[in-house]
Amino acid sequence: MGYTITIDAGTTNTRTYLWTESRTLAASAGAEVGVHQTAMDGDNSKLKQTVKDCLARLLFQEGIGWADVGMILASGMITSNVGLLEVPHVLAPAGAEELAKGSREMLMEEVCPVPIRFIPGVKNNLGAVTSENFQVMDMMRGEEVETLAMLHSLPKGRAYLLVLPGSHTKFVATDARGKITGCLTTISGELLDCITNHTVIADAVGRSFVGEESYHREMVLRGFETAQNTGLGRAAFSARILNQFVEKDKQEIANFILGAALASDVQSIRHGAALKITPNAHVVVSGKNPLRRAIVDVLEHDGFFAHVEEYVPAPGMPLSAIGSFLVADKMATIR
Repeated sequence: MGYTITIDAGTTNTRTYLWTESRTLAASAGAEVGVHQTAMDGDNSKLKQTVKDCLARLLFQEGIGWADVGMILASGMITSNVGLLEVPHVLAPAGAEELAKGSREMLMEEVCPVPIRFIPGVKNNLGAVTSENFQVMDMMRGEEVETLAMLHSLPKGRAYLLVLPGSHTKFVATDARGKITGCLTTISGELLDCITNHTVIADAVGRSFVGEESYHREMVLRGFETAQNTGLGRAAFSARILNQFVEKDKQEIANFILGAALASDVQSIRHGAALKITPNAHVVVSGKNPLRRAIVDVLEHDGFFAHVEEYVPAPGMPLSAIGSFLVADKMATIR
């Protein structure tokens, strides 16, 4: 088969990886260009050029040609209507087999001479979306392969709630068969960025986020409880009051805001209609610290779930690539 390339293209970034036949990382290349650029420009020409350039850099780094590449796998927002090829979402419940069957292959000579296999996203299983039931609908593109990768290394036969934080935080429910049964999305990361950089609270936090070394669990939980009791808007302004009269350390205030921003996420997964989650679900939180640690702390403090743990992937292979390979392996069995 030769080398394999995996592409993970999201809203603001594109990441490409070159893998040997034994699935060892040989090279990587990326750019801070994603489908957001397509949405702004009205066409995907810049995204195409970005992917083309990244792929060329991979081959150059390894000193190989296109004849040495056997397969290219793409996941993420690159499969959306503002990506390179729109691939319909697969309906939940879905696992590697459903994603393999829903994948589409296309040769895009303006990008590269090898066909690209586009892995679809997953959406909640709902018929017509109406003003009465829209809260049940949610969807993902990219998190489905990350979910498969996490499930691959977690104990089998359990129902999980996987937490994948970022600018958009995904809460992904899976069943004991390893199928994605639904998801729920919040924009808590974007809200945190907005409060930190674009409101009157920016001065109180020094326009900076919590660093791993400055993480303070007690202040995070204080912000979390304040937002639960008074709402995010009041909790955010309370941070300014704290900074004016009580706490001058801006990183402490940033911890308070971090906890406040996470409060609505907990409310969403406990009471939202998009997920049917019980307290017995094993909650596994991925992502980078200190955000990962903060989510674990607020969920444990909330007490609704009996099992909450962190997930730290093994170095050297991104979750998107692991999940893409799992889908590719299933493709080979159903052809």
